[in-house]
Amino acid sequence: MHRRLLFVLVPFAILLVAALGAPLSVTVAEQEMQQTYVDQLNDVGRFASLAETALSTGRGEALQQELARYHSLYGIPVAVIDTSGTVLLGPRGAYQEAARTEPALPRIVTAALAGARPEPSGDWAPWDDSALVVAEPVGRDSEVVGAVVTISDLSKTRHRILARWAWLAGLGLLPLIALVAVAWPVSAWVLRPVRELDAASSRISQGDLTIRADAEAGPVELRRLAESFNTMMDAVENAVQRQRAFVSDASHQLRNPLTSLRLAVESLDPHLRGDGREMYEVAVDELKAMQRLLNSLQASARMESIRTTSPVDLDAVLATRADRWRALTATAGQTLTVDVPPGLRLLEPTGGLGSILDELISNALRLSGAGVVEVTARIVPGGAGDAAEAGVVIAVRDDGQGIDAAERAQALRRFWRSPRHQNVPGTGLGLAICADLVGAAGGELRLEDGLPRPDGSGYGFAAVVALPAVPRAASSSPTPSPV
Repeated sequence: MHRRLLFVLVPFAILLVAALGAPLSVTVAEQEMQQTYVDQLNDVGRFASLAETALSTGRGEALQQELARYHSLYGIPVAVIDTSGTVLLGPRGAYQEAARTEPALPRIVTAALAGARPEPSGDWAPWDDSALVVAEPVGRDSEVVGAVVTISDLSKTRHRILARWAWLAGLGLLPLIALVAVAWPVSAWVLRPVRELDAASSRISQGDLTIRADAEAGPVELRRLAESFNTMMDAVENAVQRQRAFVSDASHQLRNPLTSLRLAVESLDPHLRGDGREMYEVAVDELKAMQRLLNSLQASARMESIRTTSPVDLDAVLATRADRWRALTATAGQTLTVDVPPGLRLLEPTGGLGSILDELISNALRLSGAGVVEVTARIVPGGAGDAAEAGVVIAVRDDGQGIDAAERAQALRRFWRSPRHQNVPGTGLGLAICADLVGAAGGELRLEDGLPRPDGSGYGFAAVVALPAVPRAASSSPTPSPV
């Protein structure tokens, strides 16, 4: 937005300077050309009065010498011609050579021999290379005996005009430079409330619902917008807090009655016979499932209560988790491999990246029946080498039963469980919660084919977490991976 404001102001200033400078430039050019014409007109008038005397007395030697000196000094050929157009006095060769390139010369000479003072010839534009032809009749009215004609090269005049134009252009750049120098900090000051509001929105999108915009600074319109924004965030935060509090409180309040109910049901065990025992076992299983569900709801409330995302080193996360994962897989008779390059830094979702990976490892151990569980990570570069768009992809793969492609979209819904896992402990909340947390951090959780099964019957299950990478500072160096 800062640059957009400058893109609006600077072209407008350029148009304003051009609108003022163009007429001024034309006026400067006209003044220079007019001054040149007046100078030539004065010289031709003086030579015409001298020529009238010289022609009437027959003494033209002095005028011939003066015309030659004038041509030598200024480079402008001046000729005195009679009524037939024959050159009587002046540099005949230079005049005739210059006259051949001026199509307006016959018109001007004819008008002068008729006793009139014609308009000057030539284009007044500085980029045109035509000469200035000026003629003055010798004599008056019917007594005109000839004319004095000058053909002036305007190259010096045009150079002066171009020099003055360059000076005007340089002078016009000064307000533009001043405008840019002033507009940059001024636009930054004007847009500061907008940037702060944008930064607050960015923090909120990362899960921090406590952030608020500054409603005391900036224009009145932005202050009203900030107040409305803060009011909206108060309502959102209160709604989210009430929701989480309800889940947590309901789970906690139901725990004790459920525990009492389970104890009461289990106390019936010695008194049951026949079909009653079968119903007893069903009731106990249902009570255990309800307890697991309450535990999952409380865990979900705890994970979602962490509001902000933050950068984290993947090495540090694995250092606190990998040994426990290996112990769990070894207890279950499975093998865990961790293949993660050192130095990866990424944006950690709310609830913690470690908790999400724990859930994915737990699913692989409980639900897949796998023999091998593999954890890998890799960096995915952004477009055109843009490090800010890079990402880190973490995959937890196994060689177990897997999930059909048709079931993968449903597996990320809350409380969904595969028909094959109805008798396996679980609530169907883990993957759905993890997907929500990863998505809130700007990432994605997707389900794919895992490792090939040992019997060659297909592929196992893979949960892939893609999160934004966080560039390291130039001074920081990656630490070796502890796993």
